[in-house]
Order: sequence, then C-alpha cells, then structure tokens
Amino acid sequence: MPYLTEEQKKELAATARAIVAPGKGLLAADESTGTIGKRFAPINTENTEENRRAYRELLFTTDKSVAKYISGVILYDETFRQSTKGGKRFVDLLKETGILSGIKVDKGVVQLLGTNEETTTQGLDGMAERCKEYYDGGCRFAKWRCVLKIGAGRPSQLAIIENANVLARYASICQLNGLCPIVEPEILTDGDHTLEECMATSEKVLAAVYKALSDHNVYLEGTLLKPNMVLPGVQCTKKYTPEQVAESTVTVFQRTLPVAVPGVTFLSGGQSEIAATTHLNAINAYKGTKPWGLTFSYGRALQASVLKAWGGKPENVKAAQDVLLHRAKCNGLAALGKYEGEESAGAADESLFVANHQY
Repeated sequence: MPYLTEEQKKELAATARAIVAPGKGLLAADESTGTIGKRFAPINTENTEENRRAYRELLFTTDKSVAKYISGVILYDETFRQSTKGGKRFVDLLKETGILSGIKVDKGVVQLLGTNEETTTQGLDGMAERCKEYYDGGCRFAKWRCVLKIGAGRPSQLAIIENANVLARYASICQLNGLCPIVEPEILTDGDHTLEECMATSEKVLAAVYKALSDHNVYLEGTLLKPNMVLPGVQCTKKYTPEQVAESTVTVFQRTLPVAVPGVTFLSGGQSEIAATTHLNAINAYKGTKPWGLTFSYGRALQASVLKAWGGKPENVKAAQDVLLHRAKCNGLAALGKYEGEESAGAADESLFVANHQY
C-alpha cells in the first residue's frame, strides 16, 4: 500500500514542529480578494491588485526580528505568485527572513442540502496538482477551513461527518505532495450558546475529525490543528473568565487530541486583538497536562491595528510594521504564558466579530 516514506514523514514532522516552536505562531495573510476588500473599505483603500500586493509587502518586510515570533505565513494563491516592488518573490523573501510559507488550498464553503444553513468546504478537485505547484514554489504547509455552527439542532451529524471527512481527504492529499496540513474545523461564535455548549460540541467535532484522519491513514506527527478556542457565543449573556476559557479548551483537547499531534495554532474567531492574546496566554498558563505546542494562527487579530495604522498610505508603512511587530511579540509571549497585558490602543480592543464569517 502506498504509505508515506520515512523521508516524507521526517520532513512533514519537522515542518509541524517548526511552526509551533516555543514562542512562535502563524500570521494568517490568506484573505481572498473579496475579503481583503472588506478589510480595505474602512481605511478607504481601493481593492486593487497593486494595493493588495503593497499591503502584503508591508507585512512581509517588517523588521527581521519578527521571525522571533512568527514561524510561518499563510498565503492566498494571488499572494503566492506576487513579488516585492523590487522583484523578489514573497515566498523567497519570507524564507530569507526565516519564516515558512503556507498556502490556503480550499475554495470556500457551500451549502449542504437539507440542513439548517450548514456547509461543507469545496476544493478537492485538482488539489493534488495545486499542492505540487505550491511545494515546488516553496510552500511547506497548507490550510483548509471547515465551518460548523451551534444552535437550532446544529451541528447536525451530517455536517460533522462530512466536514471531518473532507478535512481528512485534504490532509491526505497534502501529505502525499509534501505539504504539512493544518486541519481547521472552526466552530463559529455566532449565537447565544454557553461555554459549556461550545465545549460539548467541540469534543464531538474533534472526535469525529481524528477518527476520519485515522481512517484516511494521515500521519498525525506531520499535521497541526487549527481550532476555535472554547468560547461562548457572542450573544451569550453569561460572562466567563479567561481562566474558564483556558480550562474548558485544554479539557476538550485532553479528551480528543492525540499526543502524536505536535501542536495547535488557534484561530482568533473574531475576538479583539487583546482578547485573543489574553485567552492564548491563559491557555498556556493553565496548569493542566498539555503535551502539544499551543500557539496562534491569527489573521484579523494580528492585522486590525496594522491596517488602521497604515491607512493605505506609503508614508505610514513603518508605523504599521511597528504595530505588527508589537502584536506578534505580544502573541509570542502569550504562547509561552508570559504575556502580562497591555493598555488598549487603536483597534486592539475592538471586537472583530463578523457574523457567519467567510473568507
């Protein structure tokens, strides 16, 4: 049977471990063309290819010390093909800085027939060929996002099983083509569900995901998990402390996440920048058994203040890069459980929640 070679396993595992190295995490810069337009709109910046390229160049040319906190960057297909104004490919620039390049390979969510607005994720067709191109072009890991909801009978068993299987198939294709798969079953914070309800649903979803990964012969040591933190819905009236979030999140992992998985790169899920950092710190400071690296893979929670500081103006590039460096450092400290808080400033304390978030 065509299993991975020892050499393939060694490379995949090394990539996974490098991504979750102590004090480091991921910058998710894989917004689609439509989504980056939504980010540009509040700063009155036109959504053109050149503006998208210029903004990504701003991110990737931040002082090289950012590599102390950022182990990798998730790219979108357009960004994978772009270069700096001076002609250097972004993938090559990141490599020289000591940062791994990853790639978003899914093609968005589509409705599941007969469900209450539940979805699966498309993009498996032709994915092997795309993965080979991305690997040959310098990428070493990939990401695929599935979305589940809580409330009104959701998530249904159909949605759980379908999304678990599509994540497993994606992971299998990635590994056959040299890319370390980041498995992302996101449970949205839309709704009024409690922390306890999110905990129960997260357990059920992750149990199904790891059963599917096992069924598909995925090499767990060469994978990472990108889940939601266990959080109440944004409309839940009951308030919970960061310590309660941490205990619930770690407990879910203790019950479902194999020790073979090197680590977890949390999504921020619409939390404010400071809330996402605070919760990550609480998770790492929690005293329970945690045999995995527990770090960040943030998009909005690393970029909201950066975008605001930039405002689409070339003269603001350095100020925006300083903001990115600060946010990366804060999250690097949180990944070690050493973040001591900060004063809210700019967009750092603003909610980044978007209902039924897609990108």
